[in-house]
Amino acid sequence: MTSDEAIIDLYWDRNESAIARTQEKYGNYCYSISFNILETAEDSEECVSDTWLRAWNDMPPSRPQRLKLYLAKIVRNLSFDRYRITHAKKRDAGFTAVLEELEESIPDGTRVEENYEYRELVESITAFLRTLPERESNVFLMRYFRAQSTEEIAAHYGMSENYVLVMLGRTRRKLKAHLQKEAFLYV
Repeated sequence: MTSDEAIIDLYWDRNESAIARTQEKYGNYCYSISFNILETAEDSEECVSDTWLRAWNDMPPSRPQRLKLYLAKIVRNLSFDRYRITHAKKRDAGFTAVLEELEESIPDGTRVEENYEYRELVESITAFLRTLPERESNVFLMRYFRAQSTEEIAAHYGMSENYVLVMLGRTRRKLKAHLQKEAFLYV
């Protein structure tokens, strides 16, 4: 398997095999992120293809430090955009539930007016996640970054789904307290 650094070099050299190597190494990973959000194969495949195009257009000048996370962020954002378009008039209980779970823990979007404040918020959440035990942090990321179901997370860790729900609830409360302490969220 090709290393991430070698794949990034292919992008920088404008070598079209970069896309094939990326698909080979991260295709399934990116597809699973997109499918967890969109729940349709066709839309997910299209978002993954758009991810390769976005990576092609962004490198250079961008040179990601961690290719896997860079691609995950792109496919996730593209999938969210597609989700918003396809669900603009109807509310989908599956993914909408994921977003609603976080609503009370994260500041209102109108408060985060500047890009600078947004970056500070992201850094604060990242710092918070680093304080958590590894499994708790991973469960949080699986649910809110990869949009995996609580059932999938429970199966992955060999826990009950109820335990996952309790863990996520506690983590959201801790996040809310952290953001209040950091003055991102006011009571």
